[in-house]
Amino acid sequence: MDKYKIKLLKEQLLDKANFIRKDLIEVTSKNGAGHIASSLSCVDLLVVLYYHIMNLSDDPQWEERDRLVFSKAHGCYGVYSILVDTGYIERENWVNFYKGSFLQGCLERSIEHGIEASCGSLGHGLPQAVGIALGAKIQKRNYHTYCLVGDGEMQEGSNWEAIQVAVKYELTNLTVIIDQNRLQAMDFLENVLTPKGRKDDLKIKMEAFGFISKVCNGHNLEEITTILNNRIENQEKNKAPFVLIANTIKGYGMNCMENVPKFHFRIPTKEERKKGVRYE
Repeated sequence: MDKYKIKLLKEQLLDKANFIRKDLIEVTSKNGAGHIASSLSCVDLLVVLYYHIMNLSDDPQWEERDRLVFSKAHGCYGVYSILVDTGYIERENWVNFYKGSFLQGCLERSIEHGIEASCGSLGHGLPQAVGIALGAKIQKRNYHTYCLVGDGEMQEGSNWEAIQVAVKYELTNLTVIIDQNRLQAMDFLENVLTPKGRKDDLKIKMEAFGFISKVCNGHNLEEITTILNNRIENQEKNKAPFVLIANTIKGYGMNCMENVPKFHFRIPTKEERKKGVRYE
């Protein structure tokens, strides 16, 4: 089976990311779907994974494909747009999202459409990804497992149980990416559980548990790509799983939404959209 043929060069990723941003905003705004802001914060991370890093095939059920468990499943609109763009989902289903399509507000497992796991209940994606990576290691399979989680859902205890398993069994075939937009639902994390002023809270915790960590600008495509490529190249040299903590902006791309808590599940009005966008 041939690997997926759309492997973009680094310099092509920005155009693709802007296309996905524009597409998801237009479809979801038109159809009345919330969780736009949560979806926008991780578009750049997803674009790097799907179009440059992960080994995929024209067949979404190819056994040797890399796996992506998208744990912050409510912010899945970028995933849907990408799966349409790569041919795993028919555009008709995306255009009719929220209007009778099989696509749900939170991701539901559908391997034939490129969706690896159901993760509507936050905190369940990382445990699933750890199980997938552990199974691959036991079976001596070569695919890599990626798990994209939100920083808010890292408060869930199930994640920390999974993290201990990942370290115990030296799952170097696992890469966790934390979308650190510092917002959960309707408030900033440091107003809920994160110690005030401790900007490196998750880095401290992940390293204390035994992960190798890197921090990046989650909207800098060059930086994301370089770190993940280096991780793949050095995977066999390490004895610990890896986490990339990506500093992002919730609502990134829409000026009215960026870092505004009320847009967690709110569609922008026509007047708010007039404030402009980052993409072309």
